[in-house]
Amino acid sequence: MTFKRGWLLRRAQVQAVVKASLGIREGEILALVGESGCGKTTLGKIMAGLLKPTSGEVLYKGKEIWRMKKEDFQEYRRNAQIVHQDSYAALNPMRTIYHTLSAPFLHYRIAKNRGEAREKVAELLELMGLTPPEEFLDKYPHQLSGGMRQRVVLARAVSLNPKLIVADEPVSMIDVSLRLSILDLMHTLNEKFGIAFLYITHDLATARYFVKGGRIAVMYLGQVVETGRLGEVIGKPRHPYLQALLSAVPVPDPKKAREKRPLPLRSLELPDPTKPPTGCRFHPRCPYTEEICAQEIPTLRPLDGRQIACHLAERIPEWHLL
Repeated sequence: MTFKRGWLLRRAQVQAVVKASLGIREGEILALVGESGCGKTTLGKIMAGLLKPTSGEVLYKGKEIWRMKKEDFQEYRRNAQIVHQDSYAALNPMRTIYHTLSAPFLHYRIAKNRGEAREKVAELLELMGLTPPEEFLDKYPHQLSGGMRQRVVLARAVSLNPKLIVADEPVSMIDVSLRLSILDLMHTLNEKFGIAFLYITHDLATARYFVKGGRIAVMYLGQVVETGRLGEVIGKPRHPYLQALLSAVPVPDPKKAREKRPLPLRSLELPDPTKPPTGCRFHPRCPYTEEICAQEIPTLRPLDGRQIACHLAERIPEWHLL
């Protein structure tokens, strides 16, 4: 996926997502983690059908979504919903909660009239834990807290019974004390309705809590560098980038914190995305880099029950999470 960035004096192209292969099964939870600007949100929007990639395919039940007939593509868009990071920006400040949540019911004729739509919205609010619903129906977004607004955004995504929800940093702008309640709600929706979740985050702690027995994919500068079962990947990371991420996570136990071995990176600077490094994009910072790393782009390949994009994965010392 390539974007053009415009400046006053020059133009530059940014390859937001490069040769990223990512699949999600029905009812599955998959976490997509990485630093800000690595392409997580772009990949999520591509999966939701909101962005068309400049090359490659997006397959749904074996069909390329951008070659679908109009009605089939609309059905796909109905089945793939997105929850944005900023709940206030995601809601129209001029519309009440009822008007926001009733629109999908009326547009798709799930409700026959406004009275039935109001009943369905009330049921949806109860499902989201916004009770009694009568207190929320006629309120505006600015009258709700951040956690409440995010529940409304989640309710709108769930209203059409989707197969997939792309949750883009859904708790990063919510008070820390409320984050677990939102993640628990999403987990309940996954178990109750079989909704698959692509959970996009830079926070490994919330990824571990929400994904549990699911899978995780790690991105760096537009490329997926490691993916597999969360417990195996986090507990025994093989890619140097993931090892560096985990080594930077604070440990609450003072004894373990003193024993923790930081990964000495060659550089702390993130490369310019308009001029990405040749070969492996992590090689200018990687402590294990060799000549092949600067010459050839590594592709995802199976190793120890996961997929990893690293030329030297078999020779890199094991790094265990304390």
